[in-house]
Amino acid sequence: MPPSDPPPGRQRPTTRRRWRDPLGLFGLVVCALIALVALTADIISPQDPARIAVAHRLEGPSAQHWLGTDHLGRDTASRIITGTRTAMGVALLSIGIAVVIGTVLGLLAGYGPRWLGTLLLLVLDTISSLPMIMFALAILTLLGPGLWTLVGTIAFFTIPSYARLVRAQTMALSDSPFIQAERSMGASFPRILFIHLLPNVIGPLLVVMTMDIPVVIGLEAGLSFLGIGIQPPTPSWGSMLNDGFVFIRNTPLLVIFAGLPIVIATLSFTFLGEALRERLDPAARRA
Repeated sequence: MPPSDPPPGRQRPTTRRRWRDPLGLFGLVVCALIALVALTADIISPQDPARIAVAHRLEGPSAQHWLGTDHLGRDTASRIITGTRTAMGVALLSIGIAVVIGTVLGLLAGYGPRWLGTLLLLVLDTISSLPMIMFALAILTLLGPGLWTLVGTIAFFTIPSYARLVRAQTMALSDSPFIQAERSMGASFPRILFIHLLPNVIGPLLVVMTMDIPVVIGLEAGLSFLGIGIQPPTPSWGSMLNDGFVFIRNTPLLVIFAGLPIVIATLSFTFLGEALRERLDPAARRA
């Protein structure tokens, strides 16, 4: 029996329809390439990113050094490729920690006892009111710069946004008929939280996570630019920008080549987040 035509005003979802926005498709492709570069950085790097060759310092692009060299003669292309892994590692680690903790706190604040929700909301509002950059500078100065210090600091300030998002979604769903049916059948508190409420907040979480990746990448680059983020000899886009700024009178290429990945990553993840929001948000789809 041939398939019936869809009702008027409705169309079957297709891949082309899902990604009809060219900017969203661009973001998806570029984000996939960034993730691939981060995973295979050690394999595709043309040279050792930490190898110093002072005799070749501040050289321009050539067959041996595709994007030239820095002030210590290190290959710029290899350092940018390895810096991709650094940026994505910091972003995914910090956002992953923040999402796990923020989701649990948001579920408890939205569906738990009223006193617990009020207490958690007070703590979250207190963290959100702190000046993030100044507080991060203070923490990194006191504890010392390093990967896990940076990840923990970023995660600490990112937790409230995810917790408040999950709390709002949980409170909107807490009186839904399917939740009331589960309660009437004697479903346990953890089962309602993690089996019935959690799947309904994954969509908004995914959108916000995608939007937060370029924010964390920019924050990591900024702190590394100031010298309190990722420390040498680990390549970082921010530290490369700092090196390029110091020697910008000798050559502006290092600043340009180190800044382009930050711009491209920011645009691509933003475009992808907007496409996901349009796909996952019913109101956006209707608009």
